[in-house]
Amino acid sequence: MGAFSQIRNAMVFAFAPPAVIELGQAKGFDFQLLDRGGLGHARLHAARNQLLGLAAQDPVLTKVRPNGFEDVPEYRVDVDWEKAGAMGVPIASIHNTISAAFGSAYVNDFIQGGRVKRVVAQADAPYRMLPKDLEKLYVRNQVGRMVPFSSFASGHWTSGSPRLERFNGFPSVNLLGESAPGKSSGEAMQAMEGFVNQLPPGMGFDWNGLSYQERQAGAQAAPIYAFSIFVIFLCLAALYESWAVPVSILLALPLGVIGGVIGSTLRGLPSDVYFQIGLLATLGLTTKNAILIVQFAKARVEEGMGLIQATLEGAKLRLRPIVMTSLAFGFGVMPLAFAGGAGAGAQKAIGTAVLGGVVTSTFLVTLFAPLFYVLIQKTFTQRKPRQETALGARNSSVKESNE
Repeated sequence: MGAFSQIRNAMVFAFAPPAVIELGQAKGFDFQLLDRGGLGHARLHAARNQLLGLAAQDPVLTKVRPNGFEDVPEYRVDVDWEKAGAMGVPIASIHNTISAAFGSAYVNDFIQGGRVKRVVAQADAPYRMLPKDLEKLYVRNQVGRMVPFSSFASGHWTSGSPRLERFNGFPSVNLLGESAPGKSSGEAMQAMEGFVNQLPPGMGFDWNGLSYQERQAGAQAAPIYAFSIFVIFLCLAALYESWAVPVSILLALPLGVIGGVIGSTLRGLPSDVYFQIGLLATLGLTTKNAILIVQFAKARVEEGMGLIQATLEGAKLRLRPIVMTSLAFGFGVMPLAFAGGAGAGAQKAIGTAVLGGVVTSTFLVTLFAPLFYVLIQKTFTQRKPRQETALGARNSSVKESNE
């Protein structure tokens, strides 16, 4: 990049290819700045420069650059369509004449010496070099007469993009960039979205390529977590044939998530998709530890033991299995947490989240899962006798009335 920055006649950037081939052009994010309010090319270009200035000052972003051509001088031809219509000159004839004279137009083929050759019509080189050569053109009108081009059209110099850039029907400017070392692509994309709010009203944005796929995948995180917790609840409700026991177990789920979040934060790891996978594994481990205590306590309560006494005994007796399974799981993911080499980023994210969840779920669940179970059971068992008492009083009143 230092060597390329010394080139004065061009902007040269070095970048890695995208992670998924054909989903973008470079590594990082693919950002589209849109002119949704129809402000014009000049305002869009100014907003692009303002956005690039804001991105250059943000420590989360790096290598933010425009992916396109700068404005170049161009000659604009203004056609007075009312005059052209009054002279009987069709629009198609005007376009075809300019295109054939200054570009070229394919006419037909002919055979010469046994070879097929093309006939291409074009103005001779001396007559298509300058803008004033447009005044020498004639266009045939609907009655066959030749009308001079200068009688209904004029031109002037201006500047603009050498290509027509549109995205979803809006004028757009494509920007590419990457996240700074130690920052995730999601943080970089969030920073770019925040900068758009500082632009003039009427400017919008959209994501393209791999960035669009990342945004879609990120929006599915909350429904996936909610569905996972819902499936755990249904399985526990079917296992224990109770609505109270699953609630007491689900209350322990945040105790394992806390460890995963703390572990990733201390190591400076981003909240990416691998971290979310690790949290899903942590949810299962936390549920397992809570089940070991609750299931034992529930069995003792059904045998006639007191609720608090059964819960305390379950916490004491099931501590060893909880510690053994947690140690086995923790040592199993430890190589992932301290991995190195190719693909180490994904392995560290998953291993750190799971290892942190193992630590907190082992200690906190052992302390709080019995408390949650006792509170939930007392809450549900207090309501049940009241309902039974009210039902019994109603039956007795009905019996007295019958007598």
